[in-house]
Amino acid sequence: MPNDGPLPESLGSPPSVPGGAHAPTSLPANVERFVRWTWAFILYNLAVVAWGGFVRASFSGAGCGDHWPLCDGKILPGFATFEQKAEFAHRISSGLAIPMAALLLFFAFRVFPKGSAVRRGGGFVLLFTLTEGAVGALLVLFGWVAHKDSVSRTISMSVHMVNTFFLLGALTFTVLAASGVSKPKWRGQGPVGVALIVAFGSVLLLGVSGACSALGHMLQPTDNVLGSALAAGSHYLVRLQLMHPFVAASVGLYLVFLVGILNHFRPDPAVKQAGRWMLGVYVFQTALGVVNIWLKAPIAMQMAHLVLADLLWITVVIVASYSLREGVIRVESSADLPVFEGERSQGRALLKQYIALTKPRVISLLLFTTLATMFIAARGWPGGWLFTAVAIGGYLSAGAANAINMVIDRDIDGTMKRTSTRPTVTQDITSTNALAFGFGAAAVAAVLLALAANILTALMAMAGLVFYVVVYTLILKRRTWHNIVIGGAAGAFPPLVGWAAVTNSLPALAWVLFAIIFVWTPVHFWALALLIKDDYAAAGVPMLPVVRGDRVTVQQIAVYTVLTVAVTAVPFVQGQAGWLYLGSAVLLNAYLLILCGKLYKVIDRPRASRLFHYSMLYLALLFLMVAVDRAVLA
Repeated sequence: MPNDGPLPESLGSPPSVPGGAHAPTSLPANVERFVRWTWAFILYNLAVVAWGGFVRASFSGAGCGDHWPLCDGKILPGFATFEQKAEFAHRISSGLAIPMAALLLFFAFRVFPKGSAVRRGGGFVLLFTLTEGAVGALLVLFGWVAHKDSVSRTISMSVHMVNTFFLLGALTFTVLAASGVSKPKWRGQGPVGVALIVAFGSVLLLGVSGACSALGHMLQPTDNVLGSALAAGSHYLVRLQLMHPFVAASVGLYLVFLVGILNHFRPDPAVKQAGRWMLGVYVFQTALGVVNIWLKAPIAMQMAHLVLADLLWITVVIVASYSLREGVIRVESSADLPVFEGERSQGRALLKQYIALTKPRVISLLLFTTLATMFIAARGWPGGWLFTAVAIGGYLSAGAANAINMVIDRDIDGTMKRTSTRPTVTQDITSTNALAFGFGAAAVAAVLLALAANILTALMAMAGLVFYVVVYTLILKRRTWHNIVIGGAAGAFPPLVGWAAVTNSLPALAWVLFAIIFVWTPVHFWALALLIKDDYAAAGVPMLPVVRGDRVTVQQIAVYTVLTVAVTAVPFVQGQAGWLYLGSAVLLNAYLLILCGKLYKVIDRPRASRLFHYSMLYLALLFLMVAVDRAVLA
């Protein structure tokens, strides 16, 4: 009997990922042949893509002139030139894909029943194979090949890349469905559905930017991409070359975030394995891209990089299919939690709830250190437009991290008094809407910071977001009391954002400011943890006062207070700050040591509260005095 959906128990469990350890022990013979044929067709398409990359990179696209489907007006040309041979071989290999796709669809109808997802997948495979050929034909007929550098060619190349992704996606979906992986269900997936949609869009953007960058390197080569791209009147293909590294780094950060989200909400072995494959392909592709640039983009490296881009897309499809399939192990942020039954907020009240998602009180200190660092880097006023853009972008980026954090932590937030009224707990804002809001804010922040400042600024902001969500919230927070020591580094990224915005660089002083916040964070946070340890205990979060007690916590606060005092002396020792800063730091550190000493002597809530509140004022004044000192010295 034809099979569609989950396999019967007698046939074994569905396969995991290519090379995985969970492949079914057996499939019906006709299904097995179909699966093998589909995988072979995927490999064939990858080979066609690689050869197409060779044709483009070797300027052989005009080998057959502007004739199509004939080559120089002939069925069989004379093969007088290498370019003609290369282009004709690409046409033949591409043309053979059409009957192969038709054959796949024919077998899908023979082997699988009416209404089967495999039949639908086979239909899309044939459709995208036909459109793939059509786009290739248009490139030839309009002369958008070889040395042509028109905008029309760039757009058509981008469309070609997207169509290739759709074709490979349809093939991957088809082979998974035939192997027993049930059809992905998008409805009711909550944050996971949103995260995967963004992943598809991100990898599509990465592919398009890669296609544009490859075309630019081929037609408008330059040894100094950054300088040439920023020069007035530079060719649009030179400017596009600068976009791809930024997109690649951004997508890499997002894929790390995606794997973290999936491991939290879909703790399924097959999903985890697929996620590892996806990140592995991305890392390999990125490394190859760096080598490609270093070696001045030899054609073989370009072909390999292009195939890896397609493989990355295939792994994203596999990750989505396993994450959204029926029967996947899932943990929902909304499951078994109290739902607000009163009237939900609307209008201005709802706007206030969205603002609450960003945790504005928490962001204020982060934003202050970002903006103060801009004054430190500029040794004065950094400029009104840049200051405003970084303020908005920095707020949106930090707010996005906080919104995503609320979605992940909704279960424990509902058990703690101080967080029980958060909009994700009351469901004034659903988890899906909160995550969509977080993604949207992060995207706007990245674009704004990249355009108003530079790419490095946007990457630092995104790195801080990913570190906070993945390293702190998803990996460390519920597992170890070291969570705030390591994860607290997320709050140390603002100085890097501010400095990069002004200078497009990260010198030693920027990293010293990062280190100051890094060692200050345990002092600040553990003082707060002493005040709310009962909340953390009720939620089962292993904060230091809960698992080791108050005395050990205060001892750790003392250690990090001493470290903070030591690190704050570095700017003066480096010669990057003067006596005005040193005098201020001595006074601020003296009072910090006094409050720490009082808490060490008698552990109680008033002393912990004073240390917590002073620590915020301490950091703000310290950064302010660095800025004032450097402005005076300038």
